[in-house]
Amino acid sequence: MQSNQVKKTLPMYKSIGLAAALTAFSSLSQDLYDIDHITVIEIEFVETNWDALMDANDLADDGTKLIGTVTIDGTFYDSVGVAYKGNSSYDAAYPKNPLNIEFNYVLDQLYQGRATLKLSSGRMDPSFVREVLAYEMGRNYMDMPLCNYAKVYINGDYYGLFSSSEAIDGRYGERRVYANKNNPRFKCNPPAGMGPGNEPSLKYVGTDSSLYDGAYEIKSDYGWAEFIEFMSQLSSSPSTIENYLDLDRALWMLAFNNVTGNMDSYSGPTKQNYYMIQADNGRWCPIIWDQNEGIGGFENVDGGGPAVLSDITDADIYLRSTDPAWPLINKLLSNTSWKKMYLAHMKTIVEEMISSGDYYSRAQELQTIIDTEVTTEPNPVYPYSDFINNIDNAITGFGGAYGIAQVLDGRESYLLAQPEWSLVAPTITPAATSPATVPTGTTVTFLADIVSANFVYLGYRSYPGDAFIKLQMFDDGAHGDGTAGDGQYGVDVTVGAEDLQYYFYAENANAGIFSPVRAEHEFYSLVIDSDVVINELMPKNYNTAADEEGKFEDWIELYNNTSSSIDLTGYWLSDDPLDLMKWEFPSTSIGANGYLIIWCDQDTLDLGLHANFQLTSGGETYILSDAPGTAINAVKMPEIETSSTYGRYVNGTGGCIRMTPTYNAENSYSAVGIEEAEPVVNIQLYPNPASDKFHIVTNSDVQEGYTVYDVNGRVVLNGSVTSATEIDASQLQTGMYFVQLPGMNWVGKLVKL
Repeated sequence: MQSNQVKKTLPMYKSIGLAAALTAFSSLSQDLYDIDHITVIEIEFVETNWDALMDANDLADDGTKLIGTVTIDGTFYDSVGVAYKGNSSYDAAYPKNPLNIEFNYVLDQLYQGRATLKLSSGRMDPSFVREVLAYEMGRNYMDMPLCNYAKVYINGDYYGLFSSSEAIDGRYGERRVYANKNNPRFKCNPPAGMGPGNEPSLKYVGTDSSLYDGAYEIKSDYGWAEFIEFMSQLSSSPSTIENYLDLDRALWMLAFNNVTGNMDSYSGPTKQNYYMIQADNGRWCPIIWDQNEGIGGFENVDGGGPAVLSDITDADIYLRSTDPAWPLINKLLSNTSWKKMYLAHMKTIVEEMISSGDYYSRAQELQTIIDTEVTTEPNPVYPYSDFINNIDNAITGFGGAYGIAQVLDGRESYLLAQPEWSLVAPTITPAATSPATVPTGTTVTFLADIVSANFVYLGYRSYPGDAFIKLQMFDDGAHGDGTAGDGQYGVDVTVGAEDLQYYFYAENANAGIFSPVRAEHEFYSLVIDSDVVINELMPKNYNTAADEEGKFEDWIELYNNTSSSIDLTGYWLSDDPLDLMKWEFPSTSIGANGYLIIWCDQDTLDLGLHANFQLTSGGETYILSDAPGTAINAVKMPEIETSSTYGRYVNGTGGCIRMTPTYNAENSYSAVGIEEAEPVVNIQLYPNPASDKFHIVTNSDVQEGYTVYDVNGRVVLNGSVTSATEIDASQLQTGMYFVQLPGMNWVGKLVKL
């Protein structure tokens, strides 16, 4: 059993999707958002007037993208959609504009599990580190996009340096907030720009979704009713809003905006630049995005025009809290306990990021990473001197910004001088749980030594996708807490077969505090003590490991935490908490500190261990029971992509996370190189462009029909494909065509000369 160990919420990386439509010509060697690596993106368009075409697409604003090929760190993708993006950062007259690159615009293809790249030009940030730095700071406390730098080449020419941030799409929800990719998701930015009635304030104005069209952009197939119900509850029943809102994420977001002077946000005059995603648990999760004007880069606090520096650095500690036009702030900070939690989060950010000097040294490190690229960029937005100076000093003129240090150091000085900052919170020292080892079914007393508190609670859960359950703790001598009034608080929880995550919160009349201080984003772990544990699960095994029949099936890996062999004869595995005795182990044992694989394929007559159920990727619980049928270990598995697994880290005794497969071996965690191993069908059009004949070349043995369409969708050629097929294109007019192999779910672009 492990207790009182802080567990960071590691990024829940998804597996990388490789398109069955093309060949990945080089293996992945670098994680897309590795900050120490500058991603190289090479875009090729057939059209030489690509800039004018993308300007026209932006003006039309109908979602049309220019189709080209993209090579990213050596990996080639065909038929990728590319468009300009941005509002104030885009202008047809600029030599470098922000980009949106969509891998699955035509084909069903992903890069490292991502469908879209968001590239910012640095137009509003002379320092060129604001976006990356702000996201890095924020990810210590809440879910925010990953971000690094990318060099972009277009038609062989170096176009410029960009910051590259993670798109907040359905797959982001799966990775970060335990939300199915189809769950309701809203971009909280006015689709047609700011204007009267277009503020995404979360204010309830009625049940008709058309009343909200100007302020929010729905990004899912459904969700208006759910989103409007949330806003209604925020307006009318804020005391129960935790049933509809991830309260802690919201408080971290508001605290971060306030501390960092992030006024191009919900906390600013425009109330924008965030997403709302409904998690599988039904609660809405706010996600900050678009930090290119973060850290005081948006010089407007009250909507009345450009702000002077002191307007940003000296913004009220509870800015907007009394204004009903910002209902999320107004309603949450009207609750005295939530207001103390908000202040506790603010203090943590200031202490860890600003007072420590971490932000300043990190800003310098980020500039070092890109210094050479900035000096050699063909389309610089600002002179090199502005790049160097903007960490410390203001840059004036269009797109200028106050110095990062001016904003954050000034903000720190102001906040530390406020009377609220001097309010003394309780102190919390977590104590060992009782009993010290925790088998399933045990009643555990959670203990903490706390000074100067009048209210304490324990937050706990057994699955990272669940909301924390909050139980009040007592110092009354009746809750396993020792002597009444001795400063030790306790509360009992009866644990099941699943591990627990937990944290403490304490407050007095003046202030509150969390332990760990980054809760709920970070937490302590209580791992259920069991000799044999469910160590790793793989629900979509394409070619990681084969069973005795040579088939790639779902599997569960068990691990023996002891130094002796254990007889598992008569033990049980199940995927149904109401039927623990679903599949019985035959005569078998698991060796000392050893592994055992059970194939979950319903092929119970095959050689080896084959359970009578399959794994389901997405929210199902799997239970190991001993011979009498008592559950001894259980794992609830979230949504898992192809050829990824969910396993214990550290091996055997840690909590479970998404990870790379470690079949029948010690579990390890790596954020880099989690690659989807879906069988890749290699398909090429050659030559391309072609003047008279081209070939469809594939490594597939499947005979496949092909159809060639012109840009208007008319069929101009068709036939059948084997392993190498020559197609006569001599009668086609010059231009672009699309070649489709429907049975392989493949579409390729052909250029006829």
